[in-house]
Amino acid sequence: MKNQAILFCLCAALAVPVMAQQSTTTSDQTAPAAQSDTRAPIPEQKPTNFWDGDDPNLINLIAHPFANKAYVRRHTQPIHDRLNELDQLSSEHGTMIKDVDARAQKGIQLASEKEALADQHSTDAGNKAQLAQTAATEATTKVSATEQMVANLDQYKGSAQTEIRFRSGQSTLSKTAKDALDQMATPLKDQRSYIIEVRGFAPGRGQAAIASSQKMAESVARYLVLTHNIPVYRIYVQSMGNAPTSAEAATEKHATGARVEVSVLKNDLASTAQR
Repeated sequence: MKNQAILFCLCAALAVPVMAQQSTTTSDQTAPAAQSDTRAPIPEQKPTNFWDGDDPNLINLIAHPFANKAYVRRHTQPIHDRLNELDQLSSEHGTMIKDVDARAQKGIQLASEKEALADQHSTDAGNKAQLAQTAATEATTKVSATEQMVANLDQYKGSAQTEIRFRSGQSTLSKTAKDALDQMATPLKDQRSYIIEVRGFAPGRGQAAIASSQKMAESVARYLVLTHNIPVYRIYVQSMGNAPTSAEAATEKHATGARVEVSVLKNDLASTAQR
Protein backbone atom coordinates (compact mmCIF):
# COMPACT_ATOMS: atom_id res chain seq x y z
CA MET A 1 0.00 0.00 0.00
CA LYS A 2 2.79 2.43 0.83
CA ASN A 3 4.50 1.63 -2.48
CA GLN A 4 1.36 2.55 -4.45
CA ALA A 5 1.01 5.93 -2.65
CA ILE A 6 4.66 6.76 -3.33
CA LEU A 7 4.23 5.86 -7.02
CA PHE A 8 1.16 8.07 -7.34
CA CYS A 9 2.96 11.06 -5.82
CA LEU A 10 5.87 10.66 -8.22
CA CYS A 11 3.55 10.67 -11.21
CA ALA A 12 1.85 13.80 -9.98
CA ALA A 13 5.17 15.56 -9.46
CA LEU A 14 6.30 14.72 -12.97
CA ALA A 15 3.02 15.80 -14.57
CA VAL A 16 3.11 19.37 -13.23
CA PRO A 17 6.33 20.47 -15.07
CA VAL A 18 5.14 18.86 -18.32
CA MET A 19 1.82 20.73 -18.31
CA ALA A 20 3.52 23.98 -17.40
CA GLN A 21 5.99 23.57 -20.27
CA GLN A 22 3.15 22.90 -22.74
CA SER A 23 1.27 25.99 -21.55
CA THR A 24 4.43 28.15 -21.93
CA THR A 25 5.05 26.81 -25.42
CA THR A 26 1.47 27.57 -26.48
CA SER A 27 1.68 31.09 -25.10
CA ASP A 28 4.98 31.69 -26.94
CA GLN A 29 3.49 30.52 -30.25
CA THR A 30 0.32 32.70 -30.07
CA ALA A 31 2.10 35.88 -28.92
CA PRO A 32 3.87 36.71 -32.23
CA ALA A 33 0.64 36.20 -34.17
CA ALA A 34 -1.19 38.62 -31.93
CA GLN A 35 1.62 41.14 -32.26
CA SER A 36 1.79 40.86 -36.05
CA ASP A 37 -2.00 41.41 -36.67
CA THR A 38 -4.01 43.41 -34.18
CA ARG A 39 -7.24 42.69 -36.13
CA ALA A 40 -7.04 38.96 -35.59
CA PRO A 41 -10.20 37.42 -34.13
CA ILE A 42 -10.38 36.90 -30.39
CA PRO A 43 -9.06 33.41 -29.65
CA GLU A 44 -11.37 30.95 -28.08
CA GLN A 45 -11.11 30.53 -24.33
CA LYS A 46 -9.07 27.45 -23.62
CA PRO A 47 -7.92 25.92 -20.39
CA THR A 48 -4.67 27.45 -19.21
CA ASN A 49 -3.43 24.16 -17.81
CA PHE A 50 -4.43 20.73 -16.88
CA TRP A 51 -6.28 21.85 -13.77
CA ASP A 52 -8.64 24.28 -15.59
CA GLY A 53 -9.05 26.48 -12.52
CA ASP A 54 -8.74 23.78 -9.87
CA ASP A 55 -6.01 23.87 -7.32
CA PRO A 56 -3.10 21.55 -8.26
CA ASN A 57 -3.10 19.23 -5.28
CA LEU A 58 -3.36 15.55 -4.69
CA ILE A 59 -7.07 15.56 -3.93
CA ASN A 60 -7.97 17.52 -7.10
CA LEU A 61 -5.60 15.28 -9.06
CA ILE A 62 -7.58 12.27 -7.93
CA ALA A 63 -11.00 13.96 -8.24
CA HIS A 64 -10.28 16.13 -11.36
CA PRO A 65 -12.60 14.98 -14.19
CA PHE A 66 -11.58 14.81 -17.78
CA ALA A 67 -15.17 14.56 -19.08
CA ASN A 68 -17.62 13.84 -16.31
CA LYS A 69 -21.22 15.19 -16.22
CA ALA A 70 -20.45 18.16 -14.00
CA TYR A 71 -17.65 19.27 -16.29
CA VAL A 72 -19.72 18.97 -19.42
CA ARG A 73 -22.73 20.68 -17.78
CA ARG A 74 -20.58 23.58 -16.62
CA HIS A 75 -19.31 24.23 -20.16
CA THR A 76 -22.53 23.53 -22.10
CA GLN A 77 -25.12 25.12 -19.82
CA PRO A 78 -24.54 28.70 -21.17
CA ILE A 79 -24.92 27.35 -24.67
CA HIS A 80 -28.23 25.67 -23.75
CA ASP A 81 -29.44 28.90 -22.14
CA ARG A 82 -28.62 30.92 -25.26
CA LEU A 83 -30.27 28.34 -27.46
CA ASN A 84 -33.40 28.43 -25.34
CA GLU A 85 -33.46 32.24 -25.54
CA LEU A 86 -33.07 32.05 -29.32
CA ASP A 87 -35.87 29.50 -29.58
CA GLN A 88 -38.13 31.71 -27.45
CA LEU A 89 -37.30 34.80 -29.53
CA SER A 90 -37.84 32.87 -32.76
CA SER A 91 -41.21 31.65 -31.49
CA GLU A 92 -42.26 35.16 -30.45
CA HIS A 93 -41.11 36.63 -33.76
CA GLY A 94 -42.94 33.89 -35.68
CA THR A 95 -46.12 34.61 -33.73
CA MET A 96 -45.76 38.33 -34.36
CA ILE A 97 -45.14 37.76 -38.07
CA LYS A 98 -48.20 35.52 -38.31
CA ASP A 99 -50.30 38.12 -36.49
CA VAL A 100 -49.11 40.92 -38.77
CA ASP A 101 -49.66 38.77 -41.86
CA ALA A 102 -53.17 37.84 -40.71
CA ARG A 103 -54.06 41.49 -40.08
CA ALA A 104 -52.58 42.48 -43.43
CA GLN A 105 -54.59 39.78 -45.24
CA LYS A 106 -57.74 40.84 -43.41
CA GLY A 107 -57.12 44.48 -44.33
CA ILE A 108 -56.57 43.54 -47.97
CA GLN A 109 -59.76 41.47 -47.95
CA LEU A 110 -61.77 44.31 -46.42
CA ALA A 111 -60.34 46.76 -48.94
CA SER A 112 -61.24 44.40 -51.80
CA GLU A 113 -64.78 43.98 -50.48
CA LYS A 114 -65.23 47.74 -50.14
CA GLU A 115 -63.88 48.27 -53.63
CA ALA A 116 -66.27 45.64 -55.04
CA LEU A 117 -69.16 47.23 -53.12
CA ALA A 118 -68.22 50.67 -54.44
CA ASP A 119 -68.08 49.30 -57.99
CA GLN A 120 -71.51 47.69 -57.50
CA HIS A 121 -72.97 50.96 -56.20
CA SER A 122 -71.42 52.81 -59.12
CA THR A 123 -72.90 50.31 -61.58
CA ASP A 124 -76.33 50.51 -59.92
CA ALA A 125 -76.20 54.30 -59.99
CA GLY A 126 -75.28 54.24 -63.68
CA ASN A 127 -78.14 51.83 -64.46
CA LYS A 128 -80.62 53.95 -62.52
CA ALA A 129 -79.43 57.08 -64.29
CA GLN A 130 -79.83 55.32 -67.63
CA LEU A 131 -83.34 54.16 -66.70
CA ALA A 132 -84.23 57.67 -65.54
CA GLN A 133 -82.93 59.12 -68.79
CA THR A 134 -84.91 56.57 -70.81
CA ALA A 135 -88.07 57.26 -68.78
CA ALA A 136 -87.59 61.01 -69.23
CA THR A 137 -87.15 60.58 -72.98
CA GLU A 138 -90.27 58.43 -73.22
CA ALA A 139 -92.24 60.91 -71.12
CA THR A 140 -91.09 63.79 -73.32
CA THR A 141 -92.09 61.85 -76.42
CA LYS A 142 -95.52 61.04 -74.98
CA VAL A 143 -96.07 64.64 -73.91
CA SER A 144 -95.12 65.85 -77.38
CA ALA A 145 -97.48 63.34 -78.97
CA THR A 146 -100.28 64.31 -76.58
CA GLU A 147 -99.76 68.00 -77.25
CA GLN A 148 -99.84 67.33 -80.96
CA MET A 149 -103.02 65.28 -80.59
CA VAL A 150 -104.68 67.96 -78.47
CA ALA A 151 -103.68 70.57 -81.00
CA ASN A 152 -105.28 68.45 -83.71
CA LEU A 153 -108.54 67.85 -81.87
CA ASP A 154 -110.25 70.84 -83.36
CA GLN A 155 -108.90 70.29 -86.85
CA TYR A 156 -112.18 68.87 -88.16
CA LYS A 157 -113.16 69.44 -91.74
CA GLY A 158 -116.45 68.76 -93.45
CA SER A 159 -116.32 65.72 -95.72
CA ALA A 160 -120.00 65.16 -96.47
CA GLN A 161 -123.28 66.98 -96.01
CA THR A 162 -126.82 65.71 -96.46
CA GLU A 163 -130.14 67.56 -96.20
CA ILE A 164 -133.20 65.68 -94.99
CA ARG A 165 -136.59 67.26 -95.78
CA PHE A 166 -139.68 66.82 -93.58
CA ARG A 167 -143.35 67.63 -94.08
CA SER A 168 -144.60 70.48 -91.98
CA GLY A 169 -145.36 69.38 -88.41
CA GLN A 170 -143.92 65.83 -88.89
CA SER A 171 -140.70 64.18 -87.68
CA THR A 172 -140.99 60.78 -89.37
CA LEU A 173 -138.23 59.86 -91.83
CA SER A 174 -139.31 59.06 -95.35
CA LYS A 175 -137.74 56.32 -97.48
CA THR A 176 -135.86 58.94 -99.44
CA ALA A 177 -134.48 60.41 -96.19
CA LYS A 178 -133.42 56.95 -94.95
CA ASP A 179 -131.66 56.16 -98.23
CA ALA A 180 -129.75 59.44 -98.03
CA LEU A 181 -128.69 58.70 -94.43
CA ASP A 182 -127.66 55.14 -95.36
CA GLN A 183 -125.51 56.45 -98.17
CA MET A 184 -123.80 58.89 -95.81
CA ALA A 185 -123.34 56.57 -92.78
CA THR A 186 -122.24 53.35 -94.51
CA PRO A 187 -118.65 54.56 -95.26
CA LEU A 188 -118.21 55.52 -91.58
CA LYS A 189 -118.19 51.91 -90.39
CA ASP A 190 -114.93 51.04 -88.47
CA GLN A 191 -113.67 54.58 -88.89
CA ARG A 192 -112.41 56.90 -86.17
CA SER A 193 -111.78 60.60 -85.62
CA TYR A 194 -115.06 61.88 -86.96
CA ILE A 195 -118.18 63.53 -85.61
CA ILE A 196 -121.66 64.01 -87.08
CA GLU A 197 -123.37 67.34 -86.69
CA VAL A 198 -127.18 67.22 -86.88
CA ARG A 199 -128.90 70.61 -87.07
CA GLY A 200 -132.69 70.89 -87.23
CA PHE A 201 -134.50 73.86 -88.80
CA ALA A 202 -138.26 74.50 -88.60
CA PRO A 203 -140.49 77.36 -89.77
CA GLY A 204 -142.42 79.37 -87.25
CA ARG A 205 -141.44 81.46 -84.30
CA GLY A 206 -140.12 81.11 -80.79
CA GLN A 207 -140.20 77.90 -78.79
CA ALA A 208 -142.56 76.13 -81.17
CA ALA A 209 -140.02 76.29 -83.97
CA ILE A 210 -137.21 75.17 -81.63
CA ALA A 211 -139.26 72.21 -80.34
CA SER A 212 -140.17 71.13 -83.87
CA SER A 213 -136.55 71.32 -85.06
CA GLN A 214 -135.47 69.34 -81.95
CA LYS A 215 -137.85 66.46 -82.79
CA MET A 216 -136.63 66.23 -86.40
CA ALA A 217 -132.94 66.31 -85.40
CA GLU A 218 -133.49 63.64 -82.72
CA SER A 219 -135.30 61.46 -85.29
CA VAL A 220 -132.23 61.59 -87.57
CA ALA A 221 -129.80 60.89 -84.69
CA ARG A 222 -131.92 57.96 -83.48
CA TYR A 223 -131.86 56.37 -86.93
CA LEU A 224 -128.06 56.65 -87.17
CA VAL A 225 -127.55 55.08 -83.76
CA LEU A 226 -130.05 52.22 -84.14
CA THR A 227 -129.45 51.39 -87.80
CA HIS A 228 -125.74 52.06 -88.29
CA ASN A 229 -124.43 51.63 -84.69
CA ILE A 230 -122.84 55.05 -84.66
CA PRO A 231 -121.78 55.95 -81.09
CA VAL A 232 -123.94 58.57 -79.45
CA TYR A 233 -120.92 60.59 -78.36
CA ARG A 234 -120.07 61.20 -82.02
CA ILE A 235 -123.40 62.83 -82.78
CA TYR A 236 -124.06 66.45 -81.84
CA VAL A 237 -127.70 67.54 -82.10
CA GLN A 238 -128.62 71.22 -82.41
CA SER A 239 -132.10 72.72 -82.47
CA MET A 240 -131.87 75.80 -84.62
CA GLY A 241 -135.62 76.64 -84.83
CA ASN A 242 -136.21 79.19 -87.59
CA ALA A 243 -132.63 80.51 -87.52
CA PRO A 244 -131.32 81.18 -91.02
CA THR A 245 -128.48 79.21 -92.51
CA SER A 246 -125.21 80.88 -93.49
CA ALA A 247 -126.54 81.49 -96.99
CA GLU A 248 -129.83 82.79 -95.69
CA ALA A 249 -128.14 84.98 -93.12
CA ALA A 250 -126.53 86.97 -95.91
CA THR A 251 -130.00 87.92 -97.22
CA GLU A 252 -131.50 88.17 -93.67
CA LYS A 253 -134.10 85.50 -94.45
CA HIS A 254 -135.39 82.94 -91.96
CA ALA A 255 -135.71 79.20 -92.58
CA THR A 256 -138.64 78.51 -94.87
CA GLY A 257 -138.86 74.68 -94.74
CA ALA A 258 -138.70 71.89 -92.17
CA ARG A 259 -135.39 70.16 -92.69
CA VAL A 260 -132.33 68.66 -90.99
CA GLU A 261 -128.79 69.27 -92.17
CA VAL A 262 -126.40 66.36 -91.45
CA SER A 263 -122.65 67.09 -91.73
CA VAL A 264 -119.80 64.60 -91.31
CA LEU A 265 -116.65 66.22 -89.92
CA LYS A 266 -113.37 64.28 -90.01
CA ASN A 267 -110.03 64.90 -88.33
CA ASP A 268 -107.44 63.37 -90.62
CA LEU A 269 -104.49 64.63 -88.51
CA ALA A 270 -105.70 62.93 -85.30
CA SER A 271 -106.43 59.73 -87.19
CA THR A 272 -102.89 59.68 -88.61
CA ALA A 273 -101.35 60.30 -85.15
CA GLN A 274 -103.31 57.41 -83.59
CA ARG A 275 -102.05 55.05 -86.26
